[in-house]
Amino acid sequence: MRGHEGRLLVATPLIEDPHFRRTVVAVLQHNDTGAVGVILNRPFTTRVDEQIVGWAQVATPPTLMFFGGPVATDSMIGVAVGGTGDAGYDVLVAPGFGTLNLEEPPAPNRVWTGCRLFVGASGWTTGQLEDEIAEGAWWVVEREPGDVVSADPEGLWTRLVRRQPAPICWYAHWPEQMTDN
Repeated sequence: MRGHEGRLLVATPLIEDPHFRRTVVAVLQHNDTGAVGVILNRPFTTRVDEQIVGWAQVATPPTLMFFGGPVATDSMIGVAVGGTGDAGYDVLVAPGFGTLNLEEPPAPNRVWTGCRLFVGASGWTTGQLEDEIAEGAWWVVEREPGDVVSADPEGLWTRLVRRQPAPICWYAHWPEQMTDN
């Protein structure tokens, strides 16, 4: 199934890859050639103003760079949320959610109310994401206001899992390490 743009992928306990373990990925593109997204809950310690000029004053706290994923780690992606129009977005992904052109200063006519900047991205080839979802590696959930620019990104995975219907919500208490059980 294609068309998960604007939705969130929540890693199930089946994912043990350290890049994606307990991650939440915002899907930016999903079509016949594959999918691209950014990990929402992996902040770096590097501040935005140390990496790119002019964006720290509009970045949502914590104003840190985020690890978007292991693909294209020499590039940055900006995402924004809020508003009802598309002014200020480079590409409108879904209503109230889009990508930003980081080569220009923040648009003065922006409609978005929050943004995050990511180093790298998460990517899947044709059919790969569909296969991983079918295998039970990801839960696909709807995005709610505040998810993309959460003030507590490290707690996002647990909060998203907790708000899902049973049996998914039961995994909110899944131990970080099975040996801790």
